[in-house]
Amino acid sequence: MTTPSATAPAPAAPKLKILLLEGVSQTGVEILRDAGYEIEYQLKALPEDQLKLKIRDVHAVGLRSKTMLTAEVLKEAKNLVAIGCFCIGTNQVNLEYAATHGMTVFNSPFSNSRSVAELVIAEIIALARQVTDRNTEMHNGVWNRVVGSATHEIKGKQLGIIGYGHIGSQLSVLAESMGMVVKFFDVNQRFPLGTAIPAKSLEDLLKTSDFVSLHVPETPETKNMINAKEIGLMKKGAYLINASRGTVVDIPALSQGLKSGHLAGAAVDVFPVEPFANGKNFDSPLKGSPNTILSPHIGGSTEEAQSAIGVEVATALVKFLSTGMTLGSVNYPEIDLRPVQSKKTVRIINVHHNVPGVLKQVNKLLSDCNIEKQICDSKGSIAYLAADLEINPDTNIQSIVNGIRAMPENIMTRIIV
Repeated sequence: MTTPSATAPAPAAPKLKILLLEGVSQTGVEILRDAGYEIEYQLKALPEDQLKLKIRDVHAVGLRSKTMLTAEVLKEAKNLVAIGCFCIGTNQVNLEYAATHGMTVFNSPFSNSRSVAELVIAEIIALARQVTDRNTEMHNGVWNRVVGSATHEIKGKQLGIIGYGHIGSQLSVLAESMGMVVKFFDVNQRFPLGTAIPAKSLEDLLKTSDFVSLHVPETPETKNMINAKEIGLMKKGAYLINASRGTVVDIPALSQGLKSGHLAGAAVDVFPVEPFANGKNFDSPLKGSPNTILSPHIGGSTEEAQSAIGVEVATALVKFLSTGMTLGSVNYPEIDLRPVQSKKTVRIINVHHNVPGVLKQVNKLLSDCNIEKQICDSKGSIAYLAADLEINPDTNIQSIVNGIRAMPENIMTRIIV
């Protein structure tokens, strides 16, 4: 990325600076380093004051789930044009602020689906056999060989899946292959895999399932969607598993359901508030609950999943920075662009407010150039424009860029050569 000061051909682009936090996978680091970027790599999330300092002059930042890019943090960034979330969610980023300040956001929504699904299968079996309670007793020197009705096989049991997207559907296939009967509920129309059965309603699923597993996003509609009422609808002796988002389950209500004996067990991998760093800093009403598996948000934290996420997000960042391509962006229109094909071509990337008349103003500024290609698309209030210009020694690219930047509707303009 560079801004030529006068005439064509444009000078070589300066090395872009990338800040990578929270020990993102080395597969991603290698892709970004091979692209020629200057990399700063941090194993952990940074406190807000340090983050504000580090983010000021970088062109892209990569993070996982603990780094919070609030509006207050992002306003410190002077050169930032890309944010890579090396994880499924983007709740840690203020997407609206990023979009309206020329920062596109990428994530990897599907790369860890298999890892999460496998963890849930492991938890279903462990809960059915009370493995974690027996393990704790053994480590405390207690031999408690439970025999009979307290433990079960999972074959023939009904698994109710709430949210039948990539993770839910993969879980469906794995569970069915182990002999479980699968019923699912989703607010969107979903095609069932195998012999999975769509539930008539959430209430129908809760009342009939032996195991209930949650795989929904964090939205206002899903906040505390499983509370005391829903837990009361579940079969006595059923099990609840949450590997989606911490706000989806009312934790005190779940704790009460376990301690009263209405639920036979639970597995929780995500929590409404999670510690910023590792150590003795976790507390929850679920601690000490019978037959309850608590894990520190590790559903997608396998080596395989993190490697795949590293490849997907780093590749998206490289393509965006080098070509302007926005496929996979969560807050910008998705536009597929190839690299600039000629040394006589300059690509102008422009983000502007999606209001009438902007293209007319831009094209007036480009009127003296041969426009080889021009693409414009919008998403909500944001419009994204890419224009390939054939330049000659008389072309004053800097004057064109300055003219676009001076438009009141302009958000961000950069040049790719």
